[in-house]
Amino acid sequence: MLEVEVGGARLGLLPQRAACLIEHATLLVADAHIGKAVSFRGLGVPVPRGTTTQTLRRLSDAIQVSGAKRVIFLGDLLHSARAHAAATLDAFAAWRQRHAAIELLLVRGNHDEHAGDPPASLGVQVVNEPMQMGGLALCHHPQSLSGSYVLAGHLHPCAVLGGRAHQRLRLPCFRFGADCGVLPAFGAFTGMHAMRSAPGERVFVVADDSVVALGATPNPTLAT
Repeated sequence: MLEVEVGGARLGLLPQRAACLIEHATLLVADAHIGKAVSFRGLGVPVPRGTTTQTLRRLSDAIQVSGAKRVIFLGDLLHSARAHAAATLDAFAAWRQRHAAIELLLVRGNHDEHAGDPPASLGVQVVNEPMQMGGLALCHHPQSLSGSYVLAGHLHPCAVLGGRAHQRLRLPCFRFGADCGVLPAFGAFTGMHAMRSAPGERVFVVADDSVVALGATPNPTLAT
């Protein structure tokens, strides 16, 4: 876990693509998109199976590594209304049983508006953005809020490293600007969006089992 200071808070960046508010024992997870694969299959698009299991396994790993007592989802927990399919919710319920002591909270995102709130049986508290937490504002959509540092998701950011097109590597990343930070997409079946780095922005890439400051990588190049 790589520790940084963001908005006056100690934040641990995990290679599982989540962040931990260390002083609050709280794990922040953006864009899990549980049920995305089943949503695509419902539209007749052939996509891999098992991605919900992978996402929930990654969530368990992040909780274990961070020692978190609470998980706050920064929007887009469920991908769509089709994510309420029995098999998907059964997998989520089985995971929830194994982690019954963990407090779960969802800050609604744009996909949650269409998917609907998780079933009450999963024990997920649901709120609208912003959720104030000291000097932080937990949101789904990146934005500027007077008096608060925003932590959000939504953009699925990645950094593009390398020179020639066929040698470029796309890596999920954390991005922290002057008043807003964006977490990488957490889910096992999510796309990524390459973004140009803004002046003064700190970027940390997820590379295998490590989180590395972009400036610490050899000859990095950001591309759009």
